[in-house]
Amino acid sequence: MSAAADAGAALNARIVAIYGSRCAVELPDGGIAEAVRRGPGQACAVGDLVRVLTEPVPMLIDSVQARSSVLYRSDSVRSKILAANVDQLGVVFAPQPRFSVHFLWRALIAARAARIEALVVLNKIDLDCALADRSLEQLRALGARCVRVGARVDPTRTAALLAPEFRDRATLLVGQSGMGKSTIVNLLAGAQARTQSLSPRTSTGRHTTSVSTWHRLQSGDGILGALIDTPGFQEFGLSHLERKALPGLMPDLEPFARECRFGDCQHVKEPDCAVLAAVRSGRIDADRYAFYLQLCGSTGP
Repeated sequence: MSAAADAGAALNARIVAIYGSRCAVELPDGGIAEAVRRGPGQACAVGDLVRVLTEPVPMLIDSVQARSSVLYRSDSVRSKILAANVDQLGVVFAPQPRFSVHFLWRALIAARAARIEALVVLNKIDLDCALADRSLEQLRALGARCVRVGARVDPTRTAALLAPEFRDRATLLVGQSGMGKSTIVNLLAGAQARTQSLSPRTSTGRHTTSVSTWHRLQSGDGILGALIDTPGFQEFGLSHLERKALPGLMPDLEPFARECRFGDCQHVKEPDCAVLAAVRSGRIDADRYAFYLQLCGSTGP
């Protein structure tokens, strides 16, 4: 702990991990200390900039500063903040274990809703990537920056490719379990995030990270950015988004949605719907439109 903290000062800090009501915070001198929330009503997230009172021990989180960005995942019951104050969402996927293209599409929508950049990382390129590469090209067409790496088999090249993508940015890494997020964090941040192999019997990923954790990226000439590792999860829920906002968050639907006859068109069965016309003519991919209907909870026209 810093000398300022010993003196009982109020300090600015950043939350780097959360364990129930207790948080790990990074102090101005780079040290890590424990802090507690004022109460259950004080909403905190990894990445939050906070003001901490250094006495009593453990420290007390006095206030949370306004956030520049917030990333959520949600279902019909509740929303969960993944991280705050991030500049981009890094989505990691791989040929094995089997990936969900809907997870990738949902992640891009979440990034667009948070008004941050999206980076897609295809990992494990030493495996058969035919299907994954087709998805990667589609994601690139949807506006994501895309990188192909082999974090385990070629760590040197992986670091060289990813370092410029993470430089001067705070990047939240998400992905289904077993895709290699923690391996990438270990490689880039030197973090001691625990990694674990795939289960050979099920070919499904095992969870390797139990809490979201903020890791500083550093070099000899100073701090370059941050990586936030998250637990692997299988579904990227978007229930917190309003249905009417969805077309504007899908770049392949958005230009057609603006041409609809009615301003409140839901693009399901309304007359003179430009989105439906584009689906019928093949200008909007049928699978992407079916995905839109799934997000809306609709069965279509």
